[in-house]
Formats: sequence, C-alpha cells, structure tokens
Amino acid sequence: MPKLRVLIVDDSVVIRRIVTDIVSSDPELEVAGVAANGRIALDRIPQVNPDIITLDVEMPEMDGLETLAQLRKTYPRLPVIMFSTVTRRGATATIDALSLGASDYVAKPANVGKVSEGIARVRDDLIPKIKALCGRAGKVVAKPINSPAARPVLVPRAPVRAPAARVEIVAIGTSTGGPNALAVLVPELPGNLPVPVVIVQHMPPVFTKLLADRLAAKSSLAVVEACANEELKPGKIWIAPGNFHMGVEKSASGARIKLNQESPENSCRPAVDVLFRSVAQVFGAATLGVILTGMGQDGLRGCEYIREARGQILVQDEISSVVWGMPGFVSRAGLADKELPLQRIAAEIVRYAWEGRVKPFGLEQKGTERAYFRN
Repeated sequence: MPKLRVLIVDDSVVIRRIVTDIVSSDPELEVAGVAANGRIALDRIPQVNPDIITLDVEMPEMDGLETLAQLRKTYPRLPVIMFSTVTRRGATATIDALSLGASDYVAKPANVGKVSEGIARVRDDLIPKIKALCGRAGKVVAKPINSPAARPVLVPRAPVRAPAARVEIVAIGTSTGGPNALAVLVPELPGNLPVPVVIVQHMPPVFTKLLADRLAAKSSLAVVEACANEELKPGKIWIAPGNFHMGVEKSASGARIKLNQESPENSCRPAVDVLFRSVAQVFGAATLGVILTGMGQDGLRGCEYIREARGQILVQDEISSVVWGMPGFVSRAGLADKELPLQRIAAEIVRYAWEGRVKPFGLEQKGTERAYFRN
C-alpha cells in the first residue's frame, strides 16, 4: 500500500524538523515536502501531490488562514490539519480556520516539562488524525474540482422504534469535523425548542468557550460553555468545557450540570460516553442521543446505555461526515434508530422534541417548517 504523503507548512525550522521526524517515524507515512509559508505551499501542492497538509496558523507573507482560503478554492477535499497554540489568539485563529474548511487541528503543547513529552503529545495526536482523515475515502488526490458532490442518502441501520417516552433532553457527541457540523445544526434549532441540549465536542480549554460564543452568535437558542450546578432548562445549549467531563444529575427542580476531572475515557476529557451514560441514568427513555462526525469510538458505550434505557439515537451518515468513526461504530453496532445526512438532523431533533407536546401554531402547517426553524 502506498504511503500517505504529508506536506508540512510552517515558518519555524524547528517545528518543520519536529513534524518531519514524527511523520517519518511511522511506516505508513512519508514527507512529500516542506514549505516555510503559505505562498510556497500553494505552489508545491501540484508538484508533490500530497494526501494531506499540516498548516501552521501564524506565518509571515501568507498566514494559515489566507492560505487555507486560497487552497479551498481549488482543492476542496484535500485534508488540512492546522497547527496552533493553546492560547486565546491561537484558539480564535483555529476556530476561524475550521470555519474556512480546515479538517482538524493539533494544538502545540504548552506547559510541558520536557521537550520529549511535548513531541510525544504531538505525535500521539497528529498521526491518528492523518490516518483517519486520509483513510475515510481512500487515497485523496489533490486536484481541481471536476465532479459534483455526491448526494446524501438516508440509510436505515436499525429497526425504527416508537419513542418509549416523551423526549426531555437532547445529548450530542462529536469530534473531528464537529465544529462545522454544529455550525450547520445549531442555527437550525428553533428558539422555542422545548428541551435542553447538552454537547460534548472534543476540544481543549479556551477552544470550547470560543466555540460556544461562535455558535451563540448564529443561534436562536442561548449557547454557553457549561458551568457546574447550572439548572437544565429548555431553550438553552451547554457545551462541555475543555479538560472537564460533563454529566447531569437530579436536582429539586429537575436536573443540573455536573463537571469533574476524573480520568479520561477513550483518551478524551470531555468524553461523550461520560455524558451519555449520565443522561441515560437521569432521563432514561426520555433521552435523545445524537452522534455526529468524529474520529474513534467515543460515544459507543454511551449509546448502549441510552439504548438499554429505551431512549432514541440518531447518527450522522457517512457521506456527510468528515470522519465516520464515532457515528460509524454506533451504526454498525445496530444502536442507531436513524442514520441521517447532517442537513436533516436538526429537523429530526425538532420532530422528536415536539412529539407528545402541544405544538406552536404553524408548526404542523404544510410548508411552514423552515419558517418555524428560523424564528
């Protein structure tokens, strides 16, 4: 099998050497070339035909954001992993890059005692992402747009069950590709959604707060980074803060958020399994779990808990996912009630949320669904 070819773009000689050594250490990967800035990188792409690019955010002459914007005009499917610092400035630039079409990101290690530890962290984060992004659809060839995108198709994976109880909470889990998926889904949820929404997106501290702020600016619902002991209520979305597991617990008025820094699960903190397990224990059959695009299998065990509690599960389909790892594991395990294109998931969430409730005027009128979502 041909090795995956990586183009490394960074203005720092030291970082280029570190990433080169990391890539070269894996027998399935090889360095296709290096570039000191975005302008050189754009010229190199047709010359070296990479399978994937690692792209520094901050560079002279042409930075990562400008490079990415230009690159996406010609190579819309070429995977790009951004390199950024875990600072507010670096996180802001990374969120911007994801909105411009970056596939994923790797955070440069901070506050690491030994250089070897920092390199190990980058290696453990970078190599699996390279393989996942390139392995999703086989070898990705960097070439101009020459064919229309395939149309999303609904693929049933498990027998559709009637809800065992009225949905009282929506729990969403996602990872690679998640910020862009949430940017599509969240604005489609109406401001009068009758249930609370809790989300785990695999991201470090700082990043999750910025993600919540970005989504809040586009949403009819309030979107916040979660704080401990907040009471759950309809019309609001909570995103788990980076480096904290998020769950729910019963309270006098219903349920509230709980946070902890217990051991990572599936090498993740926050972990989707932790949230889904907690929600299933508190809300049981009234739970609607949603698994969006993401690498790995975090959420699989959590979906087993939801299924055992007779809750409902939706997963994003393969063709609309950046990486069909998390939703794929759930689907292949036969746990998903429905497998849907990303563009249809918000409508399905709304349908489940209002099932068994008195719907607002106009919701049931033919042709008014889109207007309802936007209000």
